[in-house]
Amino acid sequence: MLSSNPASALQRNLYGKENSMKIVSVIARLLLVVFGLNGFLNFIPMGPMPTGLAGQFTAALFESHYITVVFTVELAAGILLLLNRYVPLALTLLAPVIVNIVLFHTFMAPSGLPLATIASILWFLAAYRVRSVFTGLFNQRVPV
Repeated sequence: MLSSNPASALQRNLYGKENSMKIVSVIARLLLVVFGLNGFLNFIPMGPMPTGLAGQFTAALFESHYITVVFTVELAAGILLLLNRYVPLALTLLAPVIVNIVLFHTFMAPSGLPLATIASILWFLAAYRVRSVFTGLFNQRVPV
């Protein structure tokens, strides 16, 4: 029999939200590891190369091997997040990767913008959990 106590109902509701946030967090972390590994092992087909400026940009990333660095950062940060170790460092490493993904899809390949937006939202949710470590970034002045 369920209790009619409002406090226990609130606890059940918060516990359910906390569990669903953990599930979303683990899925996001796994996705980072999977896509980072895919950059090296190519087990998920990429589909056709984009055309126009997006294709030229993508080709430059691959031909210069710059994308290898991006996949390495993505994989390393995903593993750190999955292991729940050095989370602020992992989020800091991922931020420029996600910014570049969003900018690429905003300016060159808008069809991927919904996934880029989801990646951004997941990053902000993860960063919100450890927001206290980032507060120093917003100090207007530092003591000398």
